[in-house]
Amino acid sequence: MPEKTVAPEPATADAPDRSAVRALLRLWPYVRPVRGRLSAAALVAIVASCLSLVIPLVLKWMVDGPVAERDPGGVWLGALYLLLLGIAEAVLFGYRRWLVARPLAGVEARMRADLYGRLQRLPIAFHDRWASGQLLSRGTTDLMLVRMFLAFPLTFLLVNGVTILAGYVLLLSQDWSLGLVLLTPVVPLVLVCSAFESRYGRVARRAQDQVGDLTTVVEESVLGIRIVKGFGRHRSQARAFRELSGRLRGTELAKARLLAMIWAVITVVPELAIGAALVLGTVQVADGDLSAGTLVAFLSTALALRWPVESIGFLLAMTQEAATATERYFEVMDAEEEPDTPAVRDAPAADGSDGVRFEGVSFRYPDAPDDSPPVLDGIDLHIRPGETLALVGGTGSGKTTLTALVPRLHEASGGRILLDGEDIALMERERLRTLVSMAFEEPTLFSASVGENVLMGADDGAGEPELRRALGVAQADGFVDRLPEGAATRVGEQGLSLSGGQRQRIALARAVVGRPRFLVLDDPLSALDVHTEARVEAALREVLRETTALVVAHRPSTVMLADRVALLSKGRIAAVGTHQELLRTSEEYAWLMSGEGKDEDR
Repeated sequence: MPEKTVAPEPATADAPDRSAVRALLRLWPYVRPVRGRLSAAALVAIVASCLSLVIPLVLKWMVDGPVAERDPGGVWLGALYLLLLGIAEAVLFGYRRWLVARPLAGVEARMRADLYGRLQRLPIAFHDRWASGQLLSRGTTDLMLVRMFLAFPLTFLLVNGVTILAGYVLLLSQDWSLGLVLLTPVVPLVLVCSAFESRYGRVARRAQDQVGDLTTVVEESVLGIRIVKGFGRHRSQARAFRELSGRLRGTELAKARLLAMIWAVITVVPELAIGAALVLGTVQVADGDLSAGTLVAFLSTALALRWPVESIGFLLAMTQEAATATERYFEVMDAEEEPDTPAVRDAPAADGSDGVRFEGVSFRYPDAPDDSPPVLDGIDLHIRPGETLALVGGTGSGKTTLTALVPRLHEASGGRILLDGEDIALMERERLRTLVSMAFEEPTLFSASVGENVLMGADDGAGEPELRRALGVAQADGFVDRLPEGAATRVGEQGLSLSGGQRQRIALARAVVGRPRFLVLDDPLSALDVHTEARVEAALREVLRETTALVVAHRPSTVMLADRVALLSKGRIAAVGTHQELLRTSEEYAWLMSGEGKDEDR
């Protein structure tokens, strides 16, 4: 099986035609249900922001009126107006935050739920290629960035734009010559922001991918802590972490430098324009061409526009990060999932035989080189109804891959597989997986109770009787009853609080609890001691009489469970027969059963 790698870099990440707007527009299906609340919040924020532009008009009235006429009552009245405007602005901004908090939390929750559901439907080949840390970062950090964008930059890019436009209208109406002075920075600021946006987008993408890589290292170190400690590899793991962390630090510093640069430009250029307007306005007041109140109002309006202008830099930065997060999110959502409907293809008619039949089955991993040989090549095999067939072969012969084709964890590249005469490619996956049950060599348990782990393999109505029967078949009832809370005991992450043999027996119980019609066991007893293995095999024989089973076997004791044995060699079925027949007729089989070929590649 190909080694799991970091998620591939999308072709659009550094492409010149990359568009943050196009990426963010893909959020519309999630935003549409809450568009009313968001629109209301934006309108409230615009009103609140524009209230700050009324303050300079009050100041103009105060300077040219009560102050010039030495009217204390008028000054106090003007101060009251300013206080009321400030309170109204604060209340409106608080109301805006209340409007967006609940709906945007819902948007994030829906996106996270859709991502989780999508991951469940994506084929095994996808999960083989993608590092889990990359997927985790998309469901956590990236969605947080999207929510922050919807809560703040999405609104305030509009709000600040309207505020700046309204402010410049006021400036030009107060004195057009001074207004033109403040308009001079617009062109250079637009050019600088455009260059900043594209550069920052590339760096933001690199940083978020590196976060995924770092998450993968942390996750693997935690899950593999026994290996790390057992082999004394904490220094090498720490070194790998430091290297990735150092690269991420460098990228974050590059982001900070870009943000500092754009912030400096956006701050300095308007300040220079305001300074020039102040000098020109003072000269006009001295010449009597401009009232002092008008100059105060003009400068107050210009200062009120400082925040909307200066905030453009980090609003654009947050927008680029959100666009990158959206791209990363939809990379997963756009991946081709397992079809829910049966495949439609031309295929030979079923021959009416029951059991499990492989007809010319071949398989090649999707990302394997074109010149590499297939993992499976022309498999023809028939497992009769009620029969148990042992599958034997050297390491790398394709045994696990063949078993994974039966429940369609992988899709066969060629040929077909029939269950009781029905092509599995024409069956709905949900129905197929109710017919086929599996137990893997490497048992995976969830952070749940023993009973919940076992009953995952049964119908929803299954209860205590089915649980006790399955635990008995797997010879797990003894140690389960000795757990602190019996079958209700939680086993911890991946069941690491249990021994390997205990985890394997619980996984076996999960496979048999639903009395499956077809049973696929991938060396399910490899971690058991000889005495426990003998007891499990004795109980398992009763189960195998009621089902059609394919069992991957590495030891003679497991082979003895089977009615017949198939030898898989270099992706082909080399021989089929009973254990004794193959011992007499196949040197390779005899060599494997002797133990000399154990753990060696063939």
